[in-house]
Formats: sequence, C-alpha cells, structure tokens
Amino acid sequence: MHTTDGFSGAERENGGLPFVDEHATEIAAPRGVVWSALERYVATSLRVGGGPLATILGTEPPAGFEISDSRPTDRLTLIGRHRFSRYMLAFDLADASDGITRLSAQTYAAFPGVHGRIYRTLVIGTGAHAVATRHIVRSVRRIAMNTTR
Repeated sequence: MHTTDGFSGAERENGGLPFVDEHATEIAAPRGVVWSALERYVATSLRVGGGPLATILGTEPPAGFEISDSRPTDRLTLIGRHRFSRYMLAFDLADASDGITRLSAQTYAAFPGVHGRIYRTLVIGTGAHAVATRHIVRSVRRIAMNTTR
C-alpha cells in the first residue's frame, strides 16, 4: 500500500530506500552470542576511521556507517551516505532451530543521478557489494563460533 508520501510501509521503514539484496547464514550459537559478535564486528570493522576511499566518496559519517536502530538480540540497523548513494544495512537475528541463530543482512540503497547509476554498476553490478556483505556475515559467524569454544 502506498501512502500520500509515495512510499509503501516497507519503504518508509527502510528510510524510503529500495531493497538491494540479502545475505544470510545459520550460526550454531544462541542469539545473545551472535548479537555480541555482531556488535563487536560493527564496532571494530564498520564504524572505525574513514580512510582514503571514504574521503574520496565523502562518506557521512566519516566511517561510512552509524547505528540508526538497535534492538538487542533482534535487529541492528546501520545507515550512511556519500556523494553517490544513501544506504542502509540491516541485520536481523532469528531462532532457526534449537541453539542455532539465523543472521541475515539486508541492504537498501538509492543511487541518484547519472553518477549514482554508474556507482551502482561498479559496486552492485560487479558483485563487489555481495562479496563484501557475505564477508561481514561470515566474519560475525566466525567471531560467534570462537566465543562458544
């Protein structure tokens, strides 16, 4: 259902950003352990320094992401923007079966203008974004598994 602002309920929940993709894994650890691993990964890998690429792109915040929503053991949402895109990365945790947690990462992004379309082709079209997102999900799984040993 679209409303007067032109966004469906799902689009409004996602900042009006279109869905790009989803990557998921199952982790043999309880949600609390996976949540802690996710928080650790985000704090040490996604929200630190901007680096030269961030400077070139003009990321806001400088690290590229900031937390916009955090519901412990349930959902962690990161947002950011730069010259060519506005984006959101949402992590959802759910019970898959006894002692197993499903971690999914959904990406939403807008790529306005000609430069945005070119950037989308370079990042999404080449598969680079999918590789990076799968790396994040696998890294969180590795951290969680090392915690349970």
